[in-house]
Amino acid sequence: MAGKLTHIDADGRARMVDVSDKASTTRIATAEGRVVMSREALELARSRGGKGDVRATAEIAGVMAAKRTSDLIPMCHPLALSNAKVRVDESADGSGLVVVSEVATT
Repeated sequence: MAGKLTHIDADGRARMVDVSDKASTTRIATAEGRVVMSREALELARSRGGKGDVRATAEIAGVMAAKRTSDLIPMCHPLALSNAKVRVDESADGSGLVVVSEVATT
C-alpha cells in the first residue's frame, strides 16, 4: 500500500521491519550533499590550514559513519558493507564543498 509507514505497526508503535524473506541482492546507495562556506573557510580547506586536511578527515569520518549507520539511525538493520567510498571536492561554483558517498552491500 503506497504511503504506508513500514516501521509503524497497526497500533502506531515503532517496530523493526522483518526482512528475513528478502532475497539477497547487491544494493548500491549514493548520496550527495553540499557544504556552503565563506571564501576564507574554503581557502583554509584548500590550503590544509587551521586543523589540517579537512577533506581527508571528512572522507575518513564518512566511511566510519557508513560502517556504523545502524548504531546512528533508529530501526536500521546492521548491514555488512562490501564497499564504502566518500569523496569531498570543491563545488564547481566555488561556494564550498560537495560530498558524495557510495556504499554497497549484498
